[in-house]
Amino acid sequence: MNLWSRNDGSFHQAVSSRTEATRGFLGDVTGGSVAALGMTVALALLVPLVAIRAQALTVERIFASSDFRARGPGAFHWLENGDAYTVIEPSPGAQGGADIVRYATGTGAKSVLVSVAQLTPRGAGRPLDVEEYSWSTDGKKLLVFTRSHRVWRENTRGDYWVLDLGDGSLRQLGKDAPPSTLMFAKFSPDGTRAAYVSRNDIYVEDLGTGAVTRLTSDGSAKSINGTSDWVYEEEFGLRDGFRWSPDGTRIAFWHLDDADVAEYTLINTTDSLYPKITRYPYPKAGTTNPAARLAVIAATGGAPRWIDLPGDPREHYIPWMEWTTSSNQIALQYLNRLQNEDQLIVADALSGRVDRVAATLRDSAWVDVVGDFTWLKAGKEFLWVSEESGWRQAYAVSLDGSSRRAVTSGHDLISVEAVDEAGGWLYYMASPENATQRYLYRVPLAGAGRAERLTPAGEPGTHSYLISPNAKWAFHSYSTFDRPPVHDVVRLPDHRVERVLFDNAELADRVATVLRRGEFFQVPAGAGVTLDGWMIRPAHFDSTRRYPVLVTVYGEPAGQTVLDSWGGSTRLWHQMLADLGYLVVSFDNRGTPAPKGRAWRKVVYGAVGVLASEDQAAALRTLGIRRGYVDTTRVAVWGWSGGGSMTLNLMFRHPELYSVGMAVAPVPDQHLYDTIYQERYMSTPELNPDGYRLGSPITFAEGLRGRLLIAHGSGDDNVHMQGTERLINRLVELNKPFDFMMYPNRTHGIYEGKNTTVHVYSLLTRYLTEHLTAGGR
Repeated sequence: MNLWSRNDGSFHQAVSSRTEATRGFLGDVTGGSVAALGMTVALALLVPLVAIRAQALTVERIFASSDFRARGPGAFHWLENGDAYTVIEPSPGAQGGADIVRYATGTGAKSVLVSVAQLTPRGAGRPLDVEEYSWSTDGKKLLVFTRSHRVWRENTRGDYWVLDLGDGSLRQLGKDAPPSTLMFAKFSPDGTRAAYVSRNDIYVEDLGTGAVTRLTSDGSAKSINGTSDWVYEEEFGLRDGFRWSPDGTRIAFWHLDDADVAEYTLINTTDSLYPKITRYPYPKAGTTNPAARLAVIAATGGAPRWIDLPGDPREHYIPWMEWTTSSNQIALQYLNRLQNEDQLIVADALSGRVDRVAATLRDSAWVDVVGDFTWLKAGKEFLWVSEESGWRQAYAVSLDGSSRRAVTSGHDLISVEAVDEAGGWLYYMASPENATQRYLYRVPLAGAGRAERLTPAGEPGTHSYLISPNAKWAFHSYSTFDRPPVHDVVRLPDHRVERVLFDNAELADRVATVLRRGEFFQVPAGAGVTLDGWMIRPAHFDSTRRYPVLVTVYGEPAGQTVLDSWGGSTRLWHQMLADLGYLVVSFDNRGTPAPKGRAWRKVVYGAVGVLASEDQAAALRTLGIRRGYVDTTRVAVWGWSGGGSMTLNLMFRHPELYSVGMAVAPVPDQHLYDTIYQERYMSTPELNPDGYRLGSPITFAEGLRGRLLIAHGSGDDNVHMQGTERLINRLVELNKPFDFMMYPNRTHGIYEGKNTTVHVYSLLTRYLTEHLTAGGR
């Protein structure tokens, strides 16, 4: 019986083994003494066995129980420039209700700012379930998001309610709209109105009278106002697609026209007597893109004024837009289709005319959209992030183009966390010495100053911060590879902990009973390249024996796997597998977004999948040479999404090394993925046909010699199962044996439906244990 497969499996197997040992020990004892002694020994053995069983890791315990669930503060918001903050807390005595509680940041004084009673609509039997909330500028009104529904990736569609703290009134926005159809509601700057999107049109509602003004009227499945289509949401993170002007008189918004974008079709064959068809625009690499435009419209209604941008809107992207500090001017980033030039354009909101190009990013590979954008000097300057020096650095650039100065230097800025203009500081994340960790730094805004690390030197791992508007405080979270997250409030710049919100101490104690400490290391991969990696060893590791290896991989430009941060359920599952007798390892190859400089990240341009797979294989070979306990004759690899693609590449390109592979939701053919992601790193199929051919695992399918499992959801709107089906056809054509699991109607995460996650990880566990013998030799 496999230890993972049933909750009682490991207990019964252990009892059976110990009973055999007991019989041998008692072999010379006879008569009644045998029975008595046998009972005594059995009872003595049973107690520690039960204790061991209670602490054992199983797929069910990891993924279906609450044993390892971390606690956090939920929706956290700063108030009063940082002198106070609010969180959602269960209301004492209320059944299922919650209060919004205010804390004074300095003293910790607590008061209920909004009670559960205030959040209960008149005549309703229960309070609102507050999923997210926001405050008006004056703090007198609260906007509550509830009853949300998923739109592709996120729950961005639901109901909104407004609570007036002055008169206590609570009323729903868009009452005449169908339930749970409102998106991205937000207060006007003066707090008298709210704007929102419903069914791809934009509305403004007067909070005093309830009067609703419809600003756009052409919204449809392919004519999208104020929000995003599939590809803009997935690849640019664009969801909220409209902005109030600073004076509240106008709204600037995105319009996406998907009329010329080819549709993809998903077929649901299980939820009704006849199949249900879902069609949606999805631009595959090299095909026609949506046409993106920007418009400005009066908040009282009227005709929109379109921004007059040059070129074909289907051959450019608008990934970012904001008002300047003026209500007559907007700024936007205008990205060409190849994504190697990004212009910051300033446009006149009244005429739609482009005033000037204030800054430009160019790269021979690709450029990253500047999300860390902040206005400085009352709008006369802005913060701009560029890799032109070879490092990701922040620059202060004047809006008129007359001046430019470097603010950071010498190492990669990972993200901007805050700008304290009054104090003259830029706060940012970086990790110059260790690409697997994340720390807070600050540097003078004036430039040419020395960076100061604020995260204490004695706190390794991954830190994150939500810094208060006055930059005196931060909501701080940190974790390590072996330690669940801690959430606290710290004072800046000395990083003194003011109070701990959630320490997850009980979880940390529970985790400590089942985890073995992970090891981080560096390994040469040839040509002077050194990769970061980590390893998890079995519970009873013996360095004189040789152990089989499971490699967990991603390897694409969108993410790292080698991070010193808590990995939650996946970390625990990897430990469970290690304890079965495997070494579990991971490497970050070149091309992953580590803070190691531009050259490290962009060396893979035009050849995603090629260099990365060589790095992965070289690192594993070197590890086997340097560490005698690594058995490179017994190697498995697994990954999800881009990691599934890399799993296929490694199995097909290096069959002499990888004998078992488990690819979940892979992209076997790069031609089949979307324009924005694939063309960013590969150019277009027309301009780079060899790159697409050589980077696609399906090209090398004839190399398969080991055992391969492919798992995919038939409802995957992101990485279509189409690619897996093409790979299946190719493997059949080649008469290659393989295993396949299809999850009906599941999306890219394969989690919908009861027990789906447990089933996925049980499948992976079973496949590994059946096809790669565990244990040291």
